[in-house]
Amino acid sequence: MIDLHTHSSFSDGSDTPEQLAQKAHDVGISAIALTDHDTTLSHAEMAAACERLGLELVDGVEVSLRDDEFSRFSDGESKPRNVHVLAYFLPQDPDHPLQRQLAKLRKDREQRNQQLVDLLQEKGFSDLTLAYLTQMTGNVDSIGRPHFARAMVDLHPEIVGEPGVETTNRIFTDWLGVGGAAYVPKTSMGIQDFVGAAEGSGTVFSIAHPLINYLDEINPASIETTMPKVMGSLRERGFKGIEAYYGGTSAGIRALMVKLARDAGMIPTGGSDYHGTYKPDVELGRGRSGDLHVPNEVLDELKAAR
Repeated sequence: MIDLHTHSSFSDGSDTPEQLAQKAHDVGISAIALTDHDTTLSHAEMAAACERLGLELVDGVEVSLRDDEFSRFSDGESKPRNVHVLAYFLPQDPDHPLQRQLAKLRKDREQRNQQLVDLLQEKGFSDLTLAYLTQMTGNVDSIGRPHFARAMVDLHPEIVGEPGVETTNRIFTDWLGVGGAAYVPKTSMGIQDFVGAAEGSGTVFSIAHPLINYLDEINPASIETTMPKVMGSLRERGFKGIEAYYGGTSAGIRALMVKLARDAGMIPTGGSDYHGTYKPDVELGRGRSGDLHVPNEVLDELKAAR
C-alpha cells in the first residue's frame, strides 16, 4: 500500500513528520509522499524517520495555483480557477528556481492569512487573531484553513456551532471555501510560472483532487463531459499525472477517473489527503471511505516519468 498525498504539522496536518511516518509504518504503508503546502522544510525530519522505519519517502509538495485555461463563475464574474497541484521528486536546494517559487507562495500565504483574520473579525469572530493561530500551530508559516476552522469553533461556537465533523464541514462550505462568506483566493501565481521553474529537475506534476478543482457539480455525467478536456489541457502543459485515486471519492468515481486518466495518457496518482485530527474522518492510506487502495505500480510509473 502506498499513499502519495499526506500532510504534517509543517503545514495543516496535526502529526509531526515522525508521528506520520510511524503511523504509516503501523498501517502497512510501504511508500509515502509528504506533500505539505508550499514547503519542503518537513522533509529532513520525515526522511530520517522513514529511513529508521524502512519506508520509501517520495519528496513532494502541494501548492495552490491559478489555472487561466479554465474558469468558474463567482459573484457574476468569470474568474480563473484556483487549483491544487502536487509536485513529486522536487529539488531540495533552496536556491533552485522551484524552491524560490515556493518561498513566494509562503509569502502569499502569510499575507492571505492576515486578510482572512481581518475579514473574520469584521464578521464577528472578534477573538480570532493571528497571534492565537500562531500559538496553535507553533509556526506562522504552518497556518492553513483547518487551523482557522478549529479556531472558529473553539473561540466562537455561538456563530458556527459546537465541535464536530459536521460543523467543520459546514465551516468550509459556508465560510472558508469558494463562495463562502470569508473566502480569500489562495494565490495569483499561474500554473506555468510554477511548472516552468521545474524545467530539467525531474519533477513530476499531478493535479490534486481534480474534481474539487474543476467541477462545480460532481457526478458521472459532468466528470465524463469535462475531465477529458481538463486532462488533455494539463498534459499539454507538462502534467504527467492526475489524482484519480483520491481518498475523498467513492470507489465508482475513482474507477471512472482512472479510466479517463488512462485514456488521456496520464498516470492515475492517488492518496488519502491525510491531515490527522484536522480531518478526523480521513484514514491514512485508506481515505475517507476506508476502501482506498493506490496500486504500488503508480509510484513506478511516476519514477519512470522523471
